[in-house]
Amino acid sequence: MKLPHRRQFLHLAVGAAALPAVSRITWAQAYPTRPVRIIAPTAPGGGPDILARLIGPWLSGRLGQQFVVENRPGGGSNIGTEAVVRAPPDGYTLLMVSTIQAINATLYSKLNFNFLRDIAPVAGIIRLPFVMVVNPSVPAKTVPEFIAYAKANPGKINLGSPGIGTPGHVAGELFKMMAGVDLVHVPYRGGGPVMTDLLGGQVQVLFGSTSLTIEQISAGKLRPLAVTTATRWEGLPDIPTVNDFVSGYEASAVFGLGAPRNTPAEIIDKLNKEINAALADPTWKARLADVGGTVLAGSPADFGKLIAEETEKWGKVVEFSGAKAD
Repeated sequence: MKLPHRRQFLHLAVGAAALPAVSRITWAQAYPTRPVRIIAPTAPGGGPDILARLIGPWLSGRLGQQFVVENRPGGGSNIGTEAVVRAPPDGYTLLMVSTIQAINATLYSKLNFNFLRDIAPVAGIIRLPFVMVVNPSVPAKTVPEFIAYAKANPGKINLGSPGIGTPGHVAGELFKMMAGVDLVHVPYRGGGPVMTDLLGGQVQVLFGSTSLTIEQISAGKLRPLAVTTATRWEGLPDIPTVNDFVSGYEASAVFGLGAPRNTPAEIIDKLNKEINAALADPTWKARLADVGGTVLAGSPADFGKLIAEETEKWGKVVEFSGAKAD
């Protein structure tokens, strides 16, 4: 058998080595060729579900295949998250990522996955504020007045939340930590029950989502003291931020899209490009503004950096609170 000359052999070897990359790029260019699942690891009506049902039709229209939302609630969102972690890294199973996964990394001591390692960031979508609200029976009308009132009544003010480890819970714990106040955390099973008891006066303060609190604020049934993002929220333009009085305070719910690790970079970049196109579209931006948030445009690396920062930040707060889910 005639062997090829060295130069010819090297040329063939380089060509063979390039084949997987070429086929991978061609595959990514054709993606998607069948429907794509977006796993929302919460029940219908939750933040991840709502945003998945907003972004899904946009991606369907841009990429020519159906992006179907599948709810996988349970385990504090860990069941749905693990389903994506275990899925083939081919771009056909995606995850609605939120602050809850960053919290869970510390809240749960025995997870079957490492979120930062096992989920590849695709794109940020939106950041949502919380509103610090009090029952009108609380005499404080400002954050400094509330801090003074809490320090004068240690252990006598109830901080309600939708549950242990929820973003509303850790937002309150961060306030306790940074303001140096002693509030008693009272967890509920969801936003509805905690709102009922806040209105009834069984709990006195809540760090609640805009969707949970705005109707009661507008009706004058709750008093807003501050919003939790670093800048004011246009939905309550006259309400200051907690940061105005407790320097460095920031708490919000971050949402975006993730994929199983080892998903080809070409597919991730393709999805990132289309999501950023949505975030730049005036009609789509208006829909996100209706939800009450600000857009999180950027690269996969930008979103990955944000999630890593959120995981570190909320890990410290969870440790401070002593909260454990298992």
